[in-house]
Amino acid sequence: MGIASYIREIGRGRDGARSLDREQARDLMSQLLDGTVTDLEIGAFALAMRIKGESVAELAGFLDAAHARCLALGTAGPAVVLPSYNGSRRLPNLTALLALLLAKQGINVLVHGLAHDAARVTTAEIFHSLGLTCAENAADVDAAWSRHEPVFMRTETLCPPLARLLAVRAVVGLRNSGHTIAKLLAALPSGPVVRVVNYTHPEYGALLAEFLGLTGASALLMRGTEGEPVADARRLQKLDVFIAGMQRPDLSLPAQDGVLAGMPALPRANDAATTASTIQAVVSGALPAPRPIAAQVECLLRALTALETPAPQEASQALAAAAYNA
Repeated sequence: MGIASYIREIGRGRDGARSLDREQARDLMSQLLDGTVTDLEIGAFALAMRIKGESVAELAGFLDAAHARCLALGTAGPAVVLPSYNGSRRLPNLTALLALLLAKQGINVLVHGLAHDAARVTTAEIFHSLGLTCAENAADVDAAWSRHEPVFMRTETLCPPLARLLAVRAVVGLRNSGHTIAKLLAALPSGPVVRVVNYTHPEYGALLAEFLGLTGASALLMRGTEGEPVADARRLQKLDVFIAGMQRPDLSLPAQDGVLAGMPALPRANDAATTASTIQAVVSGALPAPRPIAAQVECLLRALTALETPAPQEASQALAAAAYNA
């Protein structure tokens, strides 16, 4: 039926545009993902939404459509989902280190994202250098978890229609709503699961916090490290935990203040092979884990525990911060 009526609402410029409700947004994204609209309509949507910005209801509707088209995955045990869509440009990409440290604690870890980026070092490339699984189906995921290893899955495998929407960036030169949706994918809709939701621009933090509350999500919300869902190895950023849509200060961690006492042992360069070598040294115990990443691991473990045994709401945030400051 086309999406012209929706484009008329969202395409009136920053001041004149009107937001869609959740059901309208779901229908719009469903048509985009199913390929029933023209390339011209897809481009118009991408540019109009880029100018307007997504509302919380639109994000929820877009995500409803994407989830309905994802590969069916599940987990019997506690799990963490890490979206990896930026890679690293200057700093070492340590998302794989976070995944391995969580896996050592008995957590099933699914990382999903882009396999390659000409200008950045992707987590998929580091997984390959580490000899870790890049899954092609649900059986590959289960096999990796049975070996107590984290697993990477390309967006093309997890949600092929969404991968096609992400590819529009190469044509129009701008990110679109698909990139935000990719970072919000639950990926594992059943079981005790916490997803890391990260943002690059500060204004998105408030929007995503409202989104997590509206959708009743269990997540760790943070500003990403070059857009990756891992704590900055040099200085911990704020980590906000949500359990079933409720923000939990008692489980969250504040940003690190003050002067750095020292620098962690980081890779000499940020290429995949060098980064993988340093990650292996940390996992084997030859090098200490950067304290911010160790703190993120503990924060996620507490969040997973809270899914089964919720802590009192009045618990002090200082208790959660103790693992970092010790």
